[in-house]
Amino acid sequence: MRNGTAITEFILLGFPDIQGLQTPLFIVILLIYILTLAGNGLIIAIVCAEPRLHIPMYFFLCNLSFLEIWYTTTVIPKLLETFVVTRTVICTLCCLLQAFFHFFLGTTEFLILTVMSFDRYLAICKPLHYPTIMTSNLCLQLALSPWVVGFTIVFCQMLLLIRLPFCGDNVINHFYCDVGPILKAACANTSILELLGVLATILVIPGSLLFTMISYSYILSTIIRIPSTTGRQKAFSTCASHLVVVSLLYGAVLFMYLRPSAHSSFKINKVVSVLNTILTPLLNPFIYTIRNKEVKGALRKAMTCPKRRHAK
Repeated sequence: MRNGTAITEFILLGFPDIQGLQTPLFIVILLIYILTLAGNGLIIAIVCAEPRLHIPMYFFLCNLSFLEIWYTTTVIPKLLETFVVTRTVICTLCCLLQAFFHFFLGTTEFLILTVMSFDRYLAICKPLHYPTIMTSNLCLQLALSPWVVGFTIVFCQMLLLIRLPFCGDNVINHFYCDVGPILKAACANTSILELLGVLATILVIPGSLLFTMISYSYILSTIIRIPSTTGRQKAFSTCASHLVVVSLLYGAVLFMYLRPSAHSSFKINKVVSVLNTILTPLLNPFIYTIRNKEVKGALRKAMTCPKRRHAK
């Protein structure tokens, strides 16, 4: 326990080294945020409106789009504030809530992508048994499990975090409330929380990555054995979009956490974190629609129906 004045608020530095670029960056990130909300909201609307898309793959995709909407909403409004005010202040409770939702939704995203890889494994490697295995009950359980597990992992740590007294440095050199600087501001021993954080990180990131890699190793071996070229292309097209999203997400995370500390740069990590928080949710709707004929067909149908009604 160390002495000090109790902290009632934190200060987010954001990007203090970009003098003169605040206004254009504010406009660009605001447009990206609007496109992210619109793109992911459109996917949810299309899947709900089109009966042909009422299958597990698109149900999991709706889960991912719903998560991306809230994941970006947790961070981007405060990031935009750092561009327009000289001193971005956030109350201690608000900071803890932002940290909770950021890491809860981030953890859930890894788990949802893992569930989606398992769904693709069943659909491609066991096509004859897929309808009997992937029942509506199992589909619902697989969709809810990432949310429950992600909430449980982060909430247990947050219960310990909110009980800590804070009296250290209240300046956070980031554009959101990261757990590391919050722990540094604590006046008590945080070794248990740090250990739990490491264990949770190992469980979620390498664990989900290993499961996804195993699923795709079986998927690729099955696709290679398909005799016809058309069959191989059709099978690969059903999982190519998911594979791209997985590569983007894990690539950014591994870049931030697995580099040697001697060569690491916190500024680079902040930039990569921005890309991971902003660009990945923006690209997801485009990635899942560019190569997906069913989604593109449903989108064209939704766009032509209003025109026909207007013509009548």
